[in-house]
Amino acid sequence: MISKDEGFLVDFKEEKEMSIFIGGAWPYANGSLHVGHIAALLPGDIIARYYRMKGENVLYVSGSDCNGTPIGIRARQEGLSVKEIADRYHQEFFHAFQALGFSFDEYTRTDLMHHHEVVQRIFIDLYQQGWLYDKGVEQAYCENDRQFLPDRFVEGICPVCGQKARGDQCDHCSTVLDPTDLLEKRCKLCGHEPVQKTTTHLYFSLSKFQEPLETLLNDHKGKWRENALQLTKRYLEEGLHDRPVTRDLDNGVEVPIEGFRDKKIYVWIEAVSGYLSASMKWAAEHEGDWKEYWRGDTTSYYVHGKDNIPFHSIIWPAVLMGVSEGNLPDYIISNEYLTLEKRKISTSGNWAVWVKDLLGDYHADSIRYFLTINAPEKRDADFSWREFIYSHNSELLGALGNLVQRTVKFYEKEFGHTIFISSVEKDVSEKVEETFRSTGRSIEEGSTRQGIEELFEFIRWSNKRFDEKKPWNVIKEDREEGREVLEEFVFIICNLRNLLQPFLPFTSSSLTEQLSLNEQPGWCQVSLPLKLNIANTSPLFNRIDLDVIEKERTKLG
Repeated sequence: MISKDEGFLVDFKEEKEMSIFIGGAWPYANGSLHVGHIAALLPGDIIARYYRMKGENVLYVSGSDCNGTPIGIRARQEGLSVKEIADRYHQEFFHAFQALGFSFDEYTRTDLMHHHEVVQRIFIDLYQQGWLYDKGVEQAYCENDRQFLPDRFVEGICPVCGQKARGDQCDHCSTVLDPTDLLEKRCKLCGHEPVQKTTTHLYFSLSKFQEPLETLLNDHKGKWRENALQLTKRYLEEGLHDRPVTRDLDNGVEVPIEGFRDKKIYVWIEAVSGYLSASMKWAAEHEGDWKEYWRGDTTSYYVHGKDNIPFHSIIWPAVLMGVSEGNLPDYIISNEYLTLEKRKISTSGNWAVWVKDLLGDYHADSIRYFLTINAPEKRDADFSWREFIYSHNSELLGALGNLVQRTVKFYEKEFGHTIFISSVEKDVSEKVEETFRSTGRSIEEGSTRQGIEELFEFIRWSNKRFDEKKPWNVIKEDREEGREVLEEFVFIICNLRNLLQPFLPFTSSSLTEQLSLNEQPGWCQVSLPLKLNIANTSPLFNRIDLDVIEKERTKLG
């Protein structure tokens, strides 16, 4: 159980008018997180923080995927148990997300009994409703290892694009596969070519959901990312096929149906059910009502990478339809891929920037800023050490940090710690309102990159205004007018404290402390009159030496 004392959960008890559900994809607990994982998941936290600031009722859940083949492979490689591997990476993920400021209401794991029980109830419901049926099938079998092979234990060539692929999906062209589809098949465990043997599995009647899923797609053309729309459209045009929902695995949720109890529920249907099981777990532990987010007037967001699109746009909606559960996905926030120094991230080749290492050397908000302003929303984006360092020095330090530092230090030097702001010029107030509106609209639409671009356009506008106002000259001629000019920029900074909170929460907290702001930040312009006290004038960010760029590059590979 995750406790509030660990500083990870967010608890809001005010009365709300609207419910927002946000589901972040569940990373496999078989290896460390890299920047690509964070780039895909970060929009979820930004959206959650924004809606909480608006006073909406938010439930934001995710967890570690501790079932299925990938963890079994890692366990075999290291000679450890599946649980030992899952425990190691779940704890690593938990602390990484915590350090990055992710504000999950529930971050759990799929190997808990609670999750297993919820998944089994969903499975039984699908079976009783007639959506599951048994079928004899040919499945890959390794005679050398004497076992049926899970899909990810079979590797070969994708018959669609000709690239290397796993038995469940081709990461290159996003085709959903069956191991029997692969060319030049090999067992991942021993390298031998597997044979085909007959076995019986339960299948999900996915083809029967063709029309309702087409309707779902057509109804959400303005809310799903373009890649989700196009990929889902492709699958539907090709025609949906029934999919197996059981597999011969050691690690996973046991099938609760007689005749199949020696098998496990296929991870592609089990993992997405975690959104519901996590909601129920949160409700049980916080005296909440999970139905409020699944059966009421709720807007739902699903945040993940491109490779997870079909599971969120086809599989999960079909499962929800099958069990007559409401609130199908409203927004699908599916990022394209993040490359590293213009090359595809490769965990096996150590061509990756590991989150645990990044957090040890850099400000969490520097990471959040770069992965948001360079988010692969519409096309692949690149993580470059040069761009990462330069963005920190020029945007966070040079634009944001400089605006705050020269305003606050100058005011303290001339007028002391206490600030009282009674009014500001109309164009400043209008610019602030415009920024709240445009940035908020972008966040609600799932375009967090556009949102932070609009926010930093406002910061650049403010810096330009500071240079044009020249308070250092005004103060020499008229101290009271000089004070009013500086108060206006303090007002801007107070609003920046609010605007920054969804994107850069640690920086927002620093501004709260620096200016002794008592009220919790809301998504609105701060009210006047406003009395403040400068607690400190410490810089928000420090400059990073450019020599770091080459030092970091040498660690790759």
